[in-house]
Amino acid sequence: MLFSSIVFLFFFLPVFLALYYLLPWKNAVLLLGSLLFYAWGEPRFVPLLLLSAAINYGAGLAIAREGRQGSGKGRAWLAAGVAANLAMLAWFKYAGFLAEAVNSALALGVPVPHITLPLGISFFTFQGISYLVDVYRGDVAAQSSFFRFATYKALFPQLIAGPIVRYRQVAGEMGQRVLSNERLLAGFSLFALGLAQKVLIANTLALPADRLFGADHAGLSAPTAWFGMLCYTLQIYYDFCGYSNMAIGLGHMLGFSFPPNFDRPYSARSVTEFWQRWHISLSSWFRDYLYIPLGGNRRGAVRTWFNLGLVFFLCGLWHGAAWTFVLWGVWHGAWLIVERMGLRRGLDRLPRPLAQAWTLALVMLGWVWFRAPDLASASSYFGALAGMAANPSGHPWQAEIGSLELVTIAVALACALLPTGRPAGAVAPLRTGRWAKLPVVMACVALCACSLASGTYNPFLYFRF
Repeated sequence: MLFSSIVFLFFFLPVFLALYYLLPWKNAVLLLGSLLFYAWGEPRFVPLLLLSAAINYGAGLAIAREGRQGSGKGRAWLAAGVAANLAMLAWFKYAGFLAEAVNSALALGVPVPHITLPLGISFFTFQGISYLVDVYRGDVAAQSSFFRFATYKALFPQLIAGPIVRYRQVAGEMGQRVLSNERLLAGFSLFALGLAQKVLIANTLALPADRLFGADHAGLSAPTAWFGMLCYTLQIYYDFCGYSNMAIGLGHMLGFSFPPNFDRPYSARSVTEFWQRWHISLSSWFRDYLYIPLGGNRRGAVRTWFNLGLVFFLCGLWHGAAWTFVLWGVWHGAWLIVERMGLRRGLDRLPRPLAQAWTLALVMLGWVWFRAPDLASASSYFGALAGMAANPSGHPWQAEIGSLELVTIAVALACALLPTGRPAGAVAPLRTGRWAKLPVVMACVALCACSLASGTYNPFLYFRF
């Protein structure tokens, strides 16, 4: 079930909120509603989700019982719990990819399993790992109630598309949450913003992006290929950011404070700053649970470069079991290393628009790896970007991009790039007192609903994650 669907907007969400606010058993309603939400698209994987909750719940209690950090038995339980999470992720997401890689490298003829990827497995396994590590470090107490822990694991707002909500960020709210009309409205306003970002911007640009990336690249002129890349650049941002805003807004409506996940990343002046603003919950997860434990930047320049390279190799692999995702991660890791070597100081001395343009160009080129289905397709698309197409007039950009798409691109670029008056890295706080804006919010939701009801293209990008 998608947030941007008629079923969710006009059936699931109103009924769920009515039950949630009227009945006293908040966690019971939330758990059952979350399991129903997940089962709507993946009923056969509900037991897997509950198994993940049981494994991490039991391991967390065992770690707490053994005295957390410094205890040999505590470390053993931590290792076992983390291994269980990684094994689950490896089997469902990477078994086929690894078998193909072995066959390609060694010609062994290993059978390639064809396994359906459970929705959200990358998110809820990372949640489990962060919970166990935090319990081991003593940053949070182990949850004694399996019912509450399962509710946290299954929270439907962030279950299939993030942000990655760590248990310690909502531990206090699992037992008691503050609900108010003002917070409900503020959360609904943020949800409406995310819905508009997804439906009115991302969906509008998704169709030309898909058609141009899926076309015969030999028929794309350089301007056409760049238009396709620009459409995808804006689509993926407004889709990811829109889903995150919808999730955070839903969280506020339910009494939870989820962390911010995007902060205008295309306005960054370096790749380093981009990753401080893009998918913040994921980048901070890799920082806290991998980069810093590896030594971070505390063991000299060469070790820092190695750590960055490894982290972004794994970051790319986390996004999908394909070499294109790996190269996307390596691309970003390489530029982070180059910036550490001194490029960052040069970018800081450039006028802000030039530094932003340079960074955005690097990010856009990286999206080619991310979007392409395979290495050959990525290579041919790069050729089209460079003007090397054999028949550059075969597929003009005007065939896919009309006046609506051009206006959407202009609005999307303005919202993504123009300054907001906030300092770099600052995230706008949740504001209350928005009753005067309620008609505007309702009109925005109505416009999105009309667009969805008309059968607008509404792709779901998270099936590979």
